Amino acid sequence: MSGAARRQVEAVTSPWAAPGTDLVLNLGAGHPSGHGLLRLRLVLDGDQVVRAEPVIGYVHRGAEKLFEARDYRQIIVLANRHDWLGAFSSELGVVLAAERLAGIEVPPRGVWARTLLAELNRVLSHLAFLGSYPPEVAGADGAESAEAARAARERLLAVMEEISGGRMHYMFNRVGGLKEELPAGWLSRVGAAVAAVRAELPRIGAVVSGSSRFRSQAQGVGVLSAEQVAQYGVSGPAARASGVDFDLRRDEPYLAYAELPGVLRVVTRTSGDCLARFECLLGQVAVSLDLADACASRLASLPRGPLSARIPKVLRIPEGHVYTWTEGPLGLNGYYLVSRGGKTPWRLKVRSASFSNVQVLGELLPGHGVADLTTILGSLFFVVGDMDR
Repeated sequence: MSGAARRQVEAVTSPWAAPGTDLVLNLGAGHPSGHGLLRLRLVLDGDQVVRAEPVIGYVHRGAEKLFEARDYRQIIVLANRHDWLGAFSSELGVVLAAERLAGIEVPPRGVWARTLLAELNRVLSHLAFLGSYPPEVAGADGAESAEAARAARERLLAVMEEISGGRMHYMFNRVGGLKEELPAGWLSRVGAAVAAVRAELPRIGAVVSGSSRFRSQAQGVGVLSAEQVAQYGVSGPAARASGVDFDLRRDEPYLAYAELPGVLRVVTRTSGDCLARFECLLGQVAVSLDLADACASRLASLPRGPLSARIPKVLRIPEGHVYTWTEGPLGLNGYYLVSRGGKTPWRLKVRSASFSNVQVLGELLPGHGVADLTTILGSLFFVVGDMDR
C-alpha cells in the first residue's frame, strides 16, 4: 500500500480524527518541519490544522537513570548534553544543587566567572536560533542576518573554547567552582568578542525588525496567551513575549545576579505571537552582552584568589533533598536532588524548559495553515534533547 493510501485509510478509520476531517498527517520524526526528532500528529481540514499532538521521546537516553550510577563529577558530562546549545547552563544547575545540599560555598571569583560564562553561553544559544529560523521564514531577506549571527557565534565560541577546550560540551563546572584558572589575558579577549557581537546586532536583528516579509509571516501567528503560559509551564523568552514578566535571575537571584540590578533588564512583549518571541530573544542578547561586560569588569577588579572551594577527593553529599532552578537560555531548568549520603545521587530529576514549552503546540497550531508550522516551531526555541533528556 502506498504512503498516500495509508494516510487515506488512517483518515477514514482513526478515532483520533474529528468528524469531516479529510486527513490525519504525521510530520516526523525526520521531517524538516519537525525540528529534529519531534513528531507532530496533525488532523488537517484541507491545509488547516484542526488538532495537533506533539509526540516526543525519539532522543530519550535515560539520563536521569544514568545519574544514579555515576558520581558527582561524572554526572556533569551527562547533564550538559540535554540542551546542547546551553551546555554550560545545563551543567551549572547540577553543581548548584549539590553545593546547596552539601553547604559548599564557592569563592567570589568562581561565582563571577560562572555568571560571565552563563551569559556568554546564553548569547550563543540565542544566536543559534536568530541565525537559523528567521532566514527560513524570510528567505533571501534573512541571508545577511544569518551570516552576521554565524560570525558573532564564532567570536564567542573562540573564547569559550579557549577557556574550556570545547565548543559545545564545555565540562568546565565542578562541584565547588570551576575546572581551572582563567587563562592569562582571557578577560580582555572576552571584552573584544562581546564588543564585536554588539556591533553585529543591527545586522543580526535586521530580519526581525526590518524585513516586511518576516513580519508578515510572524506577526499575529501562533499567539500564546499569558493564561496558556501558566497552564503549560512555558518559560523563558517564549513566556516573556506573552507579557509574563518573570526571570529567575532577577526574581530569585543566584550566582552574582543580585549584584547586577542596574544591568539586568527583563525584555518582555505583550502580543504573544511569533514576532514578539523573536523580538524578546533579540533584546535578551543585548542584555546578556551588557551582563557579560559587567561580570568581566568585576572579575578584573577582584583580588587574586581561588576559583573553587577545597573539597574531598571522594565527594559524598550529605543525606537530604534539595530543589534548585536556574534561568537557562530556553527557560526554567529545575534540578531535584535526593541524596542518601553516598558519592552518587540517589535520585536526580531534571525539569527541562523545552519539555514544557513544546507541549503548548497542541494549543498553538490549530487554526493555522501547514505553511505556518515552521514559523511557530522556530519561535518556541526548543532543543530536542532538552525535551527528552
